Amino acid sequence: MGNLLRRSFSGIIFVLIFVSSILVSKESYIVLTSLFALLGIWEFSKMIDFKSFVSYIFFGLVLFLMLKRPESYAITGVLIITILSSVFLIYQLFAKKEILFFNDRSKLGLTIRYLIFSMSFLVLLPFYKGEYNPYLMICILVLIWVNDSFAFLVGKNIGKTKLFVSVSPKKTIEGFVGGVVFAIIAAFTISKYNTDFTLLNWIVIAVIVSVIGTIGDLVESKFKRQANIKDSGTIMPGHGGILDRLDSLLFAAPFVYMYINFII
Repeated sequence: MGNLLRRSFSGIIFVLIFVSSILVSKESYIVLTSLFALLGIWEFSKMIDFKSFVSYIFFGLVLFLMLKRPESYAITGVLIITILSSVFLIYQLFAKKEILFFNDRSKLGLTIRYLIFSMSFLVLLPFYKGEYNPYLMICILVLIWVNDSFAFLVGKNIGKTKLFVSVSPKKTIEGFVGGVVFAIIAAFTISKYNTDFTLLNWIVIAVIVSVIGTIGDLVESKFKRQANIKDSGTIMPGHGGILDRLDSLLFAAPFVYMYINFII
């Protein structure tokens, strides 16, 4: 019970801080997500034993250029690289292949593709058609949190079939399906209040964040398994590190960005 209370309390504080930063201004959102990114880089660097400040500097440069020139064709190129890298990580996950990084150069490349580029698209996500749209970001977060919450509740109560036992033994197929179903239900509700997109588009976004987000959770679990650690950090009592809290959103962000800006 004590751990559940700690987890609930820290989770509520995290949500309040995150939502407040989104609603206050675009500057507060950029600052907070940038702080999350720096903490994530620190946790991931420890996970892969990468002792260099280059990744922090690189994140700052990439984010500055993306925010300075949001219409640049370079962003499209970075998005393609990020999506392809994510697809390769998904392949390594399901093929049960070890994610290899032999030296500092390969560790830096992995950090850039897996974390820095993805986090940059998380920062860009609420900027739609040249305008900062805080309610778009909140709706996406609601879909993520609904999926995570009901995947946990359904899996805990009726889950029997393991989803990916070698990486995350607690996840079940029933929980995964429950998370997707309730995220789609949430998309129906969101579409009535947020008319930026059609109902069909909100359903597609719900499926993306549910399926890709779950895979992102599994990918991060794979990194932790390889590093032989339980959590990415200790900054959030009951949850672990910032990567443990953002892994689903982080992995799904480039896919949602692509759908919203290039497909709709």
